[in-house]
Amino acid sequence: MDRSLVLVARNAEHAAYYHNDLERLFSQQEVLFFPASYGTAYATQTDENANVLLRTEVLNKITYSTKARFIVTYPKAIFEKIISRRTLQQNTFTIKKEDVLSLQFVNESLFEMGFERVDFVTSPGEFAVRGGIIDVFSFAYQHPYRIEFFDETIERLCTFDISTQRSLHNFESISLMPNTSTVDFTDNRKTLLEFFPDKTAFVVDDFDQTANLLKNLFQKAIEAYAKLGETTQHPPHSLYISKEEWLSNTASKCILHLERSDLLPADSLVNIQQSPQPVFNKKFELLRAHLNENHRQLYSNIIFCTSASQAQRFHDIFDAMEEKVHYQTAAFPIYQGFEDIEAQVAYFADHQIFERYHKYNLRSDKTKRKSLSLKQLTQMEVGDFVTHIDHGIGRFGGLQRIEVEGRLQEAIKLFYGERDILYLSIHALHKISKYNGKDGAVPKLYKLGSKAWKNLKQKTKTKVKEIAFNLIQLYAKRRQKIGFSFDPDSYLQLELESSFIFEDTPDQLKATQAVKMDMESEHPMDRLICGDVGFGKTEVAIRAAFKAVDNSKQVAVLVPTTILALQHYKTFSKRLENLPVRVDYLNRFRSSKDKMQIYKDTTEGKIDILIGTHQLVNKNLSFKDLGLLIVDEEQKFGVAVKEKLRAFKANVDVLTLTATPIPRTLQFSLMAARDLSVIATPPPNRYPIESEVVRFSEPLIRDGVLYEIQRGGQVFFIHNRVENIKEVAGLIQRMLPDARIAIGHGQLEGRKLEQTLLEFMEGRYDVLVATTIIENGLDVPNANTIFINNAHQFGLSDLHQMRGRVGRSNKKAFCYFMTPPMSSINNDAQKRIKAIAQYAELGSGLQIAMKDLEIRGAGDLLGGEQSGFINDMGFDTYQKILQEAINELKENEFQSLYKESSDVPKNFVNDVQIDTDLELYIPEYYVNIVSERLSLYKALSDIKNTNELKAFRGQLLDRFGKLPNETEALLESVKLKWLAQRLGLERMVLKKQKFLGYFITNPESAFYSSAQFEYLLQQVQKSENITMKEKQSAGGVKLLIVVDDISTVAKVLHTLEPLEFVTVSSDS
Repeated sequence: MDRSLVLVARNAEHAAYYHNDLERLFSQQEVLFFPASYGTAYATQTDENANVLLRTEVLNKITYSTKARFIVTYPKAIFEKIISRRTLQQNTFTIKKEDVLSLQFVNESLFEMGFERVDFVTSPGEFAVRGGIIDVFSFAYQHPYRIEFFDETIERLCTFDISTQRSLHNFESISLMPNTSTVDFTDNRKTLLEFFPDKTAFVVDDFDQTANLLKNLFQKAIEAYAKLGETTQHPPHSLYISKEEWLSNTASKCILHLERSDLLPADSLVNIQQSPQPVFNKKFELLRAHLNENHRQLYSNIIFCTSASQAQRFHDIFDAMEEKVHYQTAAFPIYQGFEDIEAQVAYFADHQIFERYHKYNLRSDKTKRKSLSLKQLTQMEVGDFVTHIDHGIGRFGGLQRIEVEGRLQEAIKLFYGERDILYLSIHALHKISKYNGKDGAVPKLYKLGSKAWKNLKQKTKTKVKEIAFNLIQLYAKRRQKIGFSFDPDSYLQLELESSFIFEDTPDQLKATQAVKMDMESEHPMDRLICGDVGFGKTEVAIRAAFKAVDNSKQVAVLVPTTILALQHYKTFSKRLENLPVRVDYLNRFRSSKDKMQIYKDTTEGKIDILIGTHQLVNKNLSFKDLGLLIVDEEQKFGVAVKEKLRAFKANVDVLTLTATPIPRTLQFSLMAARDLSVIATPPPNRYPIESEVVRFSEPLIRDGVLYEIQRGGQVFFIHNRVENIKEVAGLIQRMLPDARIAIGHGQLEGRKLEQTLLEFMEGRYDVLVATTIIENGLDVPNANTIFINNAHQFGLSDLHQMRGRVGRSNKKAFCYFMTPPMSSINNDAQKRIKAIAQYAELGSGLQIAMKDLEIRGAGDLLGGEQSGFINDMGFDTYQKILQEAINELKENEFQSLYKESSDVPKNFVNDVQIDTDLELYIPEYYVNIVSERLSLYKALSDIKNTNELKAFRGQLLDRFGKLPNETEALLESVKLKWLAQRLGLERMVLKKQKFLGYFITNPESAFYSSAQFEYLLQQVQKSENITMKEKQSAGGVKLLIVVDDISTVAKVLHTLEPLEFVTVSSDS
């Protein structure tokens, strides 16, 4: 290509798809995207930094490189005038490796260029200084830069990753550019067409439409300017391009257009002989016929697939057909299929065949400004409630330097009761965690030394142990029973799975395989499948149900609500419509006559899959040969139903589904007591829900509702106050007199509420004004807009689940969180709203660790009473106690069930206390931000093996430079702690150049009869500098080892390492 080519698409969405297709054909370096930098004229405060970055990157590459490229843009982006080449060059700060520059000079230059100094760089236009390192996010490149100095010489230039802060690639030189879209650069602006070299070619999708759109945008800019009055010095023509200017600019350019134009000569029209891909309604017989007809007409057929596994699905489907099908596949997704009549080639897009949404992938989606990270949501701030495993709940007072026997150390300050203060060593950081009970719950503060906390811990542990014991015992009993072994998959099973419109996610595939293995084994299945809303749990259940029916067994699907019974009935029926399966359902809306017929048909085995509420466990209903019971959201059933379920479960395979996420740590604990599959990855190509935080505004509500109704959709409007819900519905009715509006809330009579929800599901209403009753289980694929009024009053989990009601089809969905001005709501609510608005992707419910949901999950799984304990002590502490209880059960009552392999080194001690006068910490001059130091200490306390420790050291080196001696010693102390756990030492004292290591206090411990202890005794006898002693104390005789004249952690490690019986790498 000898010249650059600018493609002007109809709109931003088309441009994004064109950009993706071109990027796949060529490369990321050759294809650039030029977006609009803000929403409306003069609204520069809404600048999207990620878009400004992409714009500046294009201008930078066009200015400083002669390489020919594709640039994809759209009318709204062209509308904004841009900085001139000369101004751009004057405001570019180029730095080369080996340049002699002072850190102070670079710092001041960045200030002058309008960069903002921050603690950590996350967005374009920011910089941070740490020691001899400057991090800066230029507007000219997709990643921020790291500049490392050696005295006044630039030693290294590289990019780094925002989320990990780790280095990526080295550079010989870098260009730093400010935000060129601000008012500082408004003089002598140019149009985009003037910026490009004369020989550049422009391909315009629809020239006339672009000209008219520019005309409308310019008119709106004139109106906005008039409203601003004297507050701006810049008239529209200095910032924006009018239709007339566009026409005069294009007159001298090489312009090609794809649609007929009244404004351009006919010879500039590019006439492409093509027709769009036909619609097949997911019917593969129609597709087969079309492909073979094409083949007879001498056309080539190429199906473009999103992945190799998707291509394999086509092969599997067509191989199963009797007639040969003529086609080829390519693992290369395209936006739209078409038939090239001239070349006689038909190109098919797989997502159009399966009627799935195909999402474009843009860098600006990934570079959202100031994204709230998981770390920010969970990190401790001064004043936060924290739980100490030994002392209970207190308040966090930050980090503090304290002097221990003349040496400086860093400690964590905790406040208890009214005046008690506890200084906690950084080596004991694992003992504290941020308190997380239910959203907004204020915990009880404890006094230091009080028995109340100890009693609560003991009471919780006893109860937890009892629950865990019952769970494990039940699990063990089921493993001993012999049930029905299902046959391997049949041809019909494969056909059913191939017809699934989505591609299986890895988690879904794993869950399906696990369920099939359970069903094919001789033991009755009892598997729990946990996954966020819309993650495909139901599909796994449908496959399991069909497998049972295929083996001449019946299936019962038990659901908690009437609405859910009908929803599942529709889903199961649609998926199994082409297979020899009869599906029916029972709920209170069925007539007595229907019910009697269903009872009769079920008993005679004529119904294969019966879906219903608690009526399924009715004594009048009996199955001819029940093989599988599927239970959806078991925790929502009452005690009576659960009792009947136990009888049901005795010998049939049971599959339980839950949408409440189970915390990861709890998953591992439960592995001991239940077969568990977690579906944590969202389905590919689901539209992310466009989430916005807005003020309550009648025009906004009217426009949002009207837009949804006009595209044939429905709207949820959440208002959680029953006393004035009718007024809100009336307000919407006044704004939109033709809209069909329904009201739903928990105070309505049960049958009336169900009838209303049912009618909304069936499309008889346009808008449902409701309380949070819609939060769980309501599946209305046609509803794709939701307004949540007073969103600041809800917890994260509620907001996440309510938003999960929309975006369940292949239409773009919108969610509006309506709040008062941010300044008037408290900090926690602001954090929640920002977090939920920024994590718009499906599945982010799990990603941002919504503790409120997880607490619910733990309570659902382990019994409601546990929720009380969790709130009393905080979730993380509760989990530690649960893990302790399960470990004790594994080692004692259920020892035979859990035989651990002998090659894993045994930790005889769970926790090692370290007392030292050595300086083991991260100095303030090395990491000067307190919250980051605390975060690093926390990360260090979570490290489990030498590989992780090595990576942590590399991260410090990369981000902060050479490690100080105190920090090197701190890292060595972690290795010493691991060694102590394996050597049976529960306390270590390293003071005044002397080491004391105290063995396990309990003389009954398995450690004293282990090969490790025997070996250690032999080694101590041989050693010249290690002695073993007994020391009398209040708790009885203590056994310890002593090493004299030892001054560093490294020396202690070197001395104690030979005492280990089996030297196995701690990486295992």
